[in-house]
Amino acid sequence: MAQYEYLILMAACVAITLPLEFLLRARVYRRLPLMLPTILVVVVAFGAWDLLGIARNHWTYNPEFITGIQLGIIPLEEIVFFIVIPLCALLSYEGVATVLNFFKRKRREGSHTDAA
Repeated sequence: MAQYEYLILMAACVAITLPLEFLLRARVYRRLPLMLPTILVVVVAFGAWDLLGIARNHWTYNPEFITGIQLGIIPLEEIVFFIVIPLCALLSYEGVATVLNFFKRKRREGSHTDAA
């Protein structure tokens, strides 16, 4: 079971932030043309960084905690991390922006009412 803990943690990150898409209308998943390049930049940049680090033996991964599935020399879990964490960050960012915009509108509406 230990070999799946990291993937379960990544699934939990998605599960925790997914409601932001629907409850706060974060619109991250609905804007694939904007989301995909953002994720792709992270995967390519950090994938290259990891590839270099692994190839030069700067770091390794404990086989007890990974599935053993690899894309080249990079463990699947690492690629999943590069996709999930930016996705969760985008959802969080858009969720916070939605809440802040809601309060800005409420404050503006309140100031118009006070002036009348």
